[in-house]
Amino acid sequence: MLIIGELINASRKAIAAAIEAQDAEAIAQVARDQANAGADFIDVNAGIFPGREAGYLKWLVETVQAATDRPCAIDSPDPAAIEAALAIHRGTALINSISLEKERWDNLLPIVSGTDLKVIALCMSDAGMPETVDDRLKIADALVNGLVKNGVPVENIYVDPLVQPMSVNNSFGMNFLNAVEAIMAHFAGIHTACGLSNISYGLPVRKLLNRTFMAMAIAKGLDGAIVNPLDREMMAAITAAEALAGRDNYCMRYLKAYRAGRLQPPAA
Repeated sequence: MLIIGELINASRKAIAAAIEAQDAEAIAQVARDQANAGADFIDVNAGIFPGREAGYLKWLVETVQAATDRPCAIDSPDPAAIEAALAIHRGTALINSISLEKERWDNLLPIVSGTDLKVIALCMSDAGMPETVDDRLKIADALVNGLVKNGVPVENIYVDPLVQPMSVNNSFGMNFLNAVEAIMAHFAGIHTACGLSNISYGLPVRKLLNRTFMAMAIAKGLDGAIVNPLDREMMAAITAAEALAGRDNYCMRYLKAYRAGRLQPPAA
């Protein structure tokens, strides 16, 4: 499971304040905490600062990579901001995200074409949000084929089938899960990823729903997630679900997490 740490996002008040104050140590600590908790990529987002996003995103990448050895997930629809961040990024970055919406596709495709960048391909189009499995599969087909034709290796593509709140429509959960399964079966070598917390929007005890949904998605083939890696119960659920899904040879990762104390709640 590819874990993308979600916490360095300017929509969070503490992060926005740290960005404006250029408080490098505050950002570095969040980056270190996520890396130590198991994040493979550190997402960086400065999207609430129009006109200043490119400079702030570049500063975030520099700060994160000075503090950790992790690559960044560069989270922006703005090609200028992404290019500024990529200019100083070390290693292979992940772009979060391209979609089939014409403006976003036209802006971001030239950046990822013919590169070794990893990319999240979001199942959105100008027709709006997909609801059914077939809707998602059609968009995924266009996204994957378009990216591959433009020199993006299929193994670098993480299709996000788009999680929608089940409080709005009780079929949204299973439609997403079945879409993950269909996409993984349809495209050899493809990956899937998502930020799944939308599933529980408007409902109580959201963390319970999120953890359960994550386990169900892993059983369907999900192999990437944008999550809070400091949520010990979520990370434990991911570790257990991957073992149960047969994706952890001899349960070695599960046993390693157990010996490190990551499967139990912290001591009181």
